[in-house]
Amino acid sequence: MTADVRPVVVLVGPPGAGKSTVAALLAESLGVEVRDTDTDIETATGTPIADLFVTHGEAHFRALEVDAVATALGEHRGVLALGGGAVMRDETQAALRGHTVVFLDVGLAEAASRVGLSSARPLLLGNVRSQMKALLDSRRPTYEAVATHVISTDGRTPTEVAEEILTLLG
Repeated sequence: MTADVRPVVVLVGPPGAGKSTVAALLAESLGVEVRDTDTDIETATGTPIADLFVTHGEAHFRALEVDAVATALGEHRGVLALGGGAVMRDETQAALRGHTVVFLDVGLAEAASRVGLSSARPLLLGNVRSQMKALLDSRRPTYEAVATHVISTDGRTPTEVAEEILTLLG
């Protein structure tokens, strides 16, 4: 394997930040492939993430996620979007060092509005706004710590966010 295989950019952030949508726009603009570690896990297991949580628990899913992120970082040359909780594992934080990482920051009101009452997000079942606030409060310091750039997505279209990232990438 070539020593310098690495993503052009890695997107991190909470559910509702727009990681998957912005990643697709960036990849198209850059003429590279897009990859999403949540999709990698679903493809590898043949099981939706929500079902993995229910059937095997969060710890099992997080272990799969650490492996998926490490694999993608080592072999993907395009735009990489990580699952919202991926950065909470020490192994993933260490693996992200040296990569261009953009934290797509989103405020509580906008995140809750974008996510809605989706049952596909197992950590947000119940009172979505309350769950989202707890999730944002607990994860924001880690997102900021792993990021080389922080971009607010509030009140902005995915295209506007992608254009700002393209400018940052030069």
